[in-house]
Amino acid sequence: MPTRRHFLKSAAATAALAHPLSASIVRPFLQAAAKSGDDTTVKTIDAWDHYRDSLAGPWEAWHGDEIAMWEKVTLPHCFNHYDACDPDTPYYRGQGWYHTSIPATIPANNGRVLLHFEGAGQTTTVWINSQLIGTHIGGYDEFVFDITDALKAPAIKGAIKQPDATVALTVLTDNSRDLERSPSDLSDFSLYGGLYRKVHLVTVPGICIESVKITTNVLLNGPAKVEIKPKRYEYQGESQQGNRYEVTLLDPNGRKLLDKTFLGQDPITIEHPELWSPSSPRLYTAIISTAGVNQVHTVTERFGLKHTEWIPRGPFKLNGERLLLNGTQRHMDHAHFAAAQPEDLLRKEFELMKAMGVNFVRLAHYQQTKFVLDLCDELGILVWEESTWCREGIGDAQWQKQTKDAFENLINQHYNHPSILIWGLGNEDDWPNEYPTLNRDAIRKFMQEMHDLAHSLDPTRVTGFRRCDFASDIPDVYSPSIWAGWYSGLYIEYQKSLETWREKVPHLIHIEWGADSHARRHAEDPYAHIPHIATGQGTAETGLAYRDAGGPPRISRDGDWSETYACDLFDWYLKTQEKLDWFTGSAQWIFKDFTTPLRAENPVPRINQKGVIERDLTLKESYFVFQSYWTSEKSAPMVRVYGHTWPVRWGKPNEPRTVRVYSNCPTVELFLNGKSLGTKHRNSQDFPCAGLRWETPFTNGKNHLRVIATSSTGKTVSDELDFTYQAATWSKPTQLKLAKLSTNTVEATLHDDAGNLCLDSRIPVRFSLAGPGTLNDNLGTSTGSRLVQLYNGRAQISFTAANGPNTIAVTAEGITLASITMP
Repeated sequence: MPTRRHFLKSAAATAALAHPLSASIVRPFLQAAAKSGDDTTVKTIDAWDHYRDSLAGPWEAWHGDEIAMWEKVTLPHCFNHYDACDPDTPYYRGQGWYHTSIPATIPANNGRVLLHFEGAGQTTTVWINSQLIGTHIGGYDEFVFDITDALKAPAIKGAIKQPDATVALTVLTDNSRDLERSPSDLSDFSLYGGLYRKVHLVTVPGICIESVKITTNVLLNGPAKVEIKPKRYEYQGESQQGNRYEVTLLDPNGRKLLDKTFLGQDPITIEHPELWSPSSPRLYTAIISTAGVNQVHTVTERFGLKHTEWIPRGPFKLNGERLLLNGTQRHMDHAHFAAAQPEDLLRKEFELMKAMGVNFVRLAHYQQTKFVLDLCDELGILVWEESTWCREGIGDAQWQKQTKDAFENLINQHYNHPSILIWGLGNEDDWPNEYPTLNRDAIRKFMQEMHDLAHSLDPTRVTGFRRCDFASDIPDVYSPSIWAGWYSGLYIEYQKSLETWREKVPHLIHIEWGADSHARRHAEDPYAHIPHIATGQGTAETGLAYRDAGGPPRISRDGDWSETYACDLFDWYLKTQEKLDWFTGSAQWIFKDFTTPLRAENPVPRINQKGVIERDLTLKESYFVFQSYWTSEKSAPMVRVYGHTWPVRWGKPNEPRTVRVYSNCPTVELFLNGKSLGTKHRNSQDFPCAGLRWETPFTNGKNHLRVIATSSTGKTVSDELDFTYQAATWSKPTQLKLAKLSTNTVEATLHDDAGNLCLDSRIPVRFSLAGPGTLNDNLGTSTGSRLVQLYNGRAQISFTAANGPNTIAVTAEGITLASITMP
């Protein structure tokens, strides 16, 4: 019996027997059938059986339930959808098996049957019946196998009987630790497993279009040149008909610009181009057809026309005008789904980005789906898309090949998207404890090779890199580590850090900055407990500063992780960026909270909480800080009173408290309990809140705040909230209480012996449930974790009920527990 290691080595060695295609072939096949008579069919394979554990091979996968208990799943499916942020146990790393049945039909006229994966984590091995098809290493690039000949493979002996005219399709996905695969296991995000992107069964003619590369050249105030280069895929036995293609070009309004026979080399001139930009994301369409013997294959590609310019030590220009890159970043990660985030939620996420004023996004730290790039094309969001080289030294030849292959696939597969601005070569490859060693010469050599590879594949775009100072001269655009006010220093040092780096590199961009914030935690004084922080010592994240112990004082360790402090930090950075006329722009880290195995001690365990929204798209207060700077008050006036998730404020009787308001409008009036506290004028350089702040005492008990903002065009918008003001002080917390908020939600509150709310408490509490229901936990949110730090002396969780009563309990070390029974 071969060992698992020998088995997988054998799989890799025999992969070539299955006619593997170039990875660039995948996309045009899915855009087929644009014209009548096209001989391409695409079927998405949705329904599968899944088993998360190890098996010896496909024969066990199809042997019966006596070996493994299979569950029915629908793709996309991530087998870490629940355990990625389990507070008690690290997420599963290992095998995940999938099987289904597919038609055994072989198309006529030398047609081919292809199996297309949009991505799977992290190493994928495929069988048809008993025949090994191949193995793909890497969790994020698309890949295809030609399975036509394998449809004749013998059935698995003793397996469950297949429906007539079908074959068994078995897929092993494996996210076990692997030093020969990037990204590194040291990366600060989860390396998910499963078929977390779509899988398609595609039938194509024997002669078809493998890929289409569209290169554009835009002259400012002049015509644009469009070069369309199709690449043909020909199966043996088909006769080539020459490099003749039928090309139809449509303008952004769907009007036909040309319809001609095309030889695949002569460029097309567009005399009056409509340019793509964040404010006007105009998309052209190219429809390309080729013919074989009695067969037609047609593909459709969208593209855009734009002109970019990077001024040395100056700003970035798009289409001849300065554009400040107002950016954020994202991982492919979401509550309930992990890496298998559905498309409707992806669209909602990117629409929230756009509504916040984002015109630039870094897709961290790997290739994301075509659907994500399509959204960026349509919404007008420029993209830094990045290779999988993250927090790693330089491995052996196998590691280097896999990392370069994945990067080449990224560029080839996303080349035509007009939203792509920068190809990211990698991230943080000066990280401590790199494998196998921090060899600067080897890192520089490999980075240069990645840079050269990017330019050989795409000479029209720049390369970028974040945080590897000893190689900052290699990429076209460079970002140092600047975390002023979080991992080191104070945020008032931000501008000096930018100006220092401006002199060191010709094209500076600032990628990754921000602060963690525990959603629903607020502070009357977010600076009260911050110790002396050394200034003038630099503002980079150095060593292992993300940890919660050791090292010099820093706000990431010693601060309160309140939304209040995060808003102040964002506010200072944004007002600084706004006034620097030479600045190219930045990308805040990160738009949405995400899972990470490295941060089990966080207020929500195993969650990086630097997002401006939670992992389920719930907005934090900081979202509105960005919106107040980055959106137009003429087209989208907005106003927000800080504290919609702050139900109880506190202080002494008649003590002035700060009311914070964020708005893009020039004037804002505040009302407290129906009485006007006056109108203030917005000035972005008047920190904090651009001058829109009021100091006022509150009434002990219930209070109501309302604001009315007026745009320069006279349009008004308003916002309001209710809260309670607690003037009573509290002593040592001694008891927890549980209250019913709704039919399936409870809230725990912490009190002293006198019953006063302990509003500054941050102790962790643990929820549990006894009964037929289940807690809605492991969501990675402030209200969806069974172990969570309190936010201002309170915490919430919901549950899914079942027949019969459920008793929910909450405990904390040294505190009297509380419980409540709900039907």
